[in-house]
Amino acid sequence: MAFSKYCFLLSMIITVSLSSSNMCLGARHLLDTPAAPSPALALPTIPTLPKVTLPPLPSVPTLPQATLPPLPCTQIPSLPPQPITPLPPLPTLPPQPITPLPPQPITPLPPQPTLPPQPITPLPPPLPTLPPQPITPMPPSPPPSN
Repeated sequence: MAFSKYCFLLSMIITVSLSSSNMCLGARHLLDTPAAPSPALALPTIPTLPKVTLPPLPSVPTLPQATLPPLPCTQIPSLPPQPITPLPPLPTLPPQPITPLPPQPITPLPPQPTLPPQPITPLPPPLPTLPPQPITPMPPSPPPSN
């Protein structure tokens, strides 16, 4: 695994070094060529497209209006009323017997391990305070000039 990483790294270094030497040679070759005159920045002209005349559209024929026959005026038959029967009462369930749960065996817990006391490290001494800096007065500002 380590050998493949080193092989890849070595191949990348070789690739970069060879490509940079080719770039340098190409740049040097371009510097040795005489400068070409700058071309005129003229945009090419777009030829105009010929105008095509379309034939006139045919007229839309008028369709005859269809007359619908009248709907029959029959009454919708009504259903006879359904007899209302009282609902039977819901059955009652017998009471469920209560089964007591078996007692859980009480297992004593293992004793808790005690930790050794932590060594008390003394606090470092407090940092010294900096001496007060002398207050230097500000130089007077020059009067404003008009």
